Amino acid sequence: MAVYTDISEVELTAFIAKYDIGELLSYKGIAEGVENSNFLLHATSAAYILTLYEKRVNRDDLPFFLGLMQHLSDKGIRCPLPVKRSDGEIIGELAERPAAIVTFLEGMWMRRPNVEHCREVGAALAAMHLAGRDFPLRRKNGLTIDGWRPLWEKARDRADEVEPGLATEVEADLAEFETNWPSSLPVGVIHADLFPDNVFFLGKRLSGLIDFYFACTDLLAYDVAVCLNAWCFEKDNSFNLTKGMALLGGYTAVRPLSQEEAAALPMLARGSALRFMLTRLYDWLNTPEGSLVVKKDPLEYLRRMRFHRHVASAAEYGLRAS
Repeated sequence: MAVYTDISEVELTAFIAKYDIGELLSYKGIAEGVENSNFLLHATSAAYILTLYEKRVNRDDLPFFLGLMQHLSDKGIRCPLPVKRSDGEIIGELAERPAAIVTFLEGMWMRRPNVEHCREVGAALAAMHLAGRDFPLRRKNGLTIDGWRPLWEKARDRADEVEPGLATEVEADLAEFETNWPSSLPVGVIHADLFPDNVFFLGKRLSGLIDFYFACTDLLAYDVAVCLNAWCFEKDNSFNLTKGMALLGGYTAVRPLSQEEAAALPMLARGSALRFMLTRLYDWLNTPEGSLVVKKDPLEYLRRMRFHRHVASAAEYGLRAS
């Protein structure tokens, strides 16, 4: 979450008048994240999250994102629910941007997730994959293999400002992925961005998944790889095998990975590390000064890319033989 676009109390009061949520009591921007502008609203009925969708989000994708949240909730997955306006619509406009209000989930995200948190998120991810099997809409992942080179080309000329030799290193990785990326693994709805700040806990219990604005139709095992990168590395960029075992154990207890998915996991993990390095690199170089946005270090994911190059099998991530 983030704030790129500021809004006035007058604008917001007029906007929420179209919703049956009561009067506005207070609101504040949420600085974490880099994608859309988000605000915590307190109305007389409850607390809510308001999202203004910025330029990177295609308005035509919003029915997929918001419909998916409704579908998953109906299937028992704890996630925010879109709030309908008085006219039955769930997408409005605020500050010349598409906007929506969703319910607020209680809980907090774990700055230092432990082994139990990793096991919980693995099981929740698998449950989400199963719940999404009959979701009728599809959305192409714009930030998988086909989208990496166009994104890279926007940052390549300045990449060595961030790390000397980065341009050459990324070019070699991209060439390998474009030749060898898996194409015949199980496909379904994936979250694609299930980082710790998108998973809430109440004590030891997982209370919900949030921020579905990268969700799409793609390889299910790729989503697992994203989580390995997001949950199982320590601050010094070392991989925590115990956390990897817990996350994969939690996942496979709900949805076992096929032999083909397991074999592809090292490449998928390396590719997902590249994907997050590229978006972080682009934002690092292009985020406007003065935006209320927490920029994330692309070098963190460069280190993870380098780790995955030396992984020979999924057993090194903690996947136990079935």
